[in-house]
Amino acid sequence: MPGLRLLFQLSDQSRLAEYNVSLFTQGLVLLVGTWLSWRLLKAVLAKNPLDNVPGPKARSYIVGDLAELVNANAWAYHEMLEKNYSGIARIPGVMGARMLYVYDPKALYHILLKGQNSFDENENFIQTNTLLFGKGLLSTIGDQHRMQRKILSPVFSAAHLRDMVPLFNNVTYKLRDSIRLEVLKGETQMSRTALGLIGQSGWGTSFDSLQADTELHPYYNAMKNLMHSIMETTTARHLVLPYGANLGSSRFRRFIVDIFPWKAVHKLRDIVDVMHASSVSVYNEKIAALGQGGPEALREQVGEGKDILSILLKANISAPEDQKMPEDEVIGQMTTLTFAGMDTTSNALSRILDLLGANPDVQDTLRKEILEAKMNHGELLYDELHQLPYLDAICRETLRLYPPANFVSRTSTQDSMLPLERPLKLLDGKEVYEIMVPQGTTIFIPILACNRDPLIWGPDANEWKPERWLSPLPTTVTESRSPGIYSHLMTFIGGSRACIGFKFSQLEMKVVLCTLLESFKFAPGDKKIRWEYNGISQPTVDEASPNGVHKLQLPMKVSLVV
Repeated sequence: MPGLRLLFQLSDQSRLAEYNVSLFTQGLVLLVGTWLSWRLLKAVLAKNPLDNVPGPKARSYIVGDLAELVNANAWAYHEMLEKNYSGIARIPGVMGARMLYVYDPKALYHILLKGQNSFDENENFIQTNTLLFGKGLLSTIGDQHRMQRKILSPVFSAAHLRDMVPLFNNVTYKLRDSIRLEVLKGETQMSRTALGLIGQSGWGTSFDSLQADTELHPYYNAMKNLMHSIMETTTARHLVLPYGANLGSSRFRRFIVDIFPWKAVHKLRDIVDVMHASSVSVYNEKIAALGQGGPEALREQVGEGKDILSILLKANISAPEDQKMPEDEVIGQMTTLTFAGMDTTSNALSRILDLLGANPDVQDTLRKEILEAKMNHGELLYDELHQLPYLDAICRETLRLYPPANFVSRTSTQDSMLPLERPLKLLDGKEVYEIMVPQGTTIFIPILACNRDPLIWGPDANEWKPERWLSPLPTTVTESRSPGIYSHLMTFIGGSRACIGFKFSQLEMKVVLCTLLESFKFAPGDKKIRWEYNGISQPTVDEASPNGVHKLQLPMKVSLVV
């Protein structure tokens, strides 16, 4: 019976293929395990000048304190570091590596500004972002990064931001109308608004109508789940990426990811696929429009030719040939800027609404300022938004006390002496004002600790006080060595890799707040809000989402202003 014989042959071939894959996986695990053991032994036995710097004992021989340093509940670990170590601490890293936890002002100034050529982005950070976003600003270093920044910087100029305010208003008006129908979905709508704002002002397309009964765009779900997926794979990325990122061809690496039996890695892979496909689709639409009708054709799209992508494409076309960004870099910028703007801004807005709900007197004062401005000027445009001192104070104070991004990292590219503003008592009892940082050391910069330093901001540094910005700041702030690009804060960091879109983000926040507070009053909801640390702070409630983690949500009671 040839048919039956063929069936048995196919079955045997299938079992053989499964056996080969299983054998390959087992061999790979054994090889990696042996190699990791050798690396760990080598690191433990090696001498390092940082061994004399105070710090906590390692919780794990394999990953050090990495799991405690970066996770949803990392707040307590960071509070311990800030309480027990003043500005500098040694942190156990992966495979016995020594990391530095730094928020001493003079040390930060040296790392990010004065001596920044000796400190670059962490290699794992660059490799991760390359896999997630492509060759965008977060994935490049050196001359390539500087060239990209040169082309992108004019996109975020005041002149272009002025043109974006009407686009911002259109999106927030849709949000206002939608909230009237479903007042208990504040956080979900807030994130959708951020994506809508970036879709129209960033890409010149419409991701979301913001209507309550419409299906969410796949890009929205991908972006909302991205940060949790990144955190889930932190250990794997630090153990594998440094040695596997350039292993073989991209097709081979994709094959390894596909057969690797790790659900979290597969989930992250699927998210990246959605983000990349969406970016490519919008990019191709823009290029087709330019090819058919030139710049005039872009003015007929959602962004009216004023969106970031349209401006970027026109700037790239007119740039000298040796400075043009290739197609893959432009697409990488799209995904990078969307990620950088969506989660950070939406969570900053969520935090402000949470605080206003808990402080109704502050909310009433802010609403009064907004209503008076609208009575005098009508729709608030760029200049009017920058003439609201209480709104500005609330935004600044929230970004100080609750920065959306909790940390950044750097790696020393050579042996360097790191100067300190405050004396550091070493384990041998010696007091020093500088320490040797060996080449390859990872430096962890906690933005939260920088912005809450009581020696700079005073004894009330941990209190939310918008009024502190309505009078001159103390000299401890104005004369501090903070390298931050914004208001003596580290929220948007500083130096050559400072956040390029920080003015865009502030403008977005102010437009949304003015529209919402004109129409609604916000009060705490019935569910307890739990802010998770992660890479970007996120509000959650104690309900499991489909992926098994706390549900991302900011439930609030909303009523109409009468």
